[in-house]
Amino acid sequence: MAAPYLGSKISLISLSEIRYEGTLYNINTNDSTVALSHVKSFGTEGRKLPEIPPSSEVYDYIIFRGKDIKDLTVCEPAPQAATPSFYNHGF
Repeated sequence: MAAPYLGSKISLISLSEIRYEGTLYNINTNDSTVALSHVKSFGTEGRKLPEIPPSSEVYDYIIFRGKDIKDLTVCEPAPQAATPSFYNHGF
């Protein structure tokens, strides 16, 4: 189930060997897509020649087709929800 991973920092390598990092925004099982938000491209980092350099641009969203993803790794889990304030008052 994707819900626990939503909001996690993801590192994704495409079949074209470009690495992207962003926040997992959505997994659509019907369309077999993965959407990341706040995405940065790190280029091919030596995985493929000719080398594709990193980009300084940060993309709002990129939707990747599942068949175009070589590897996907959770770098950091999603931030935990804040504890309700009544716990801080001893109730």
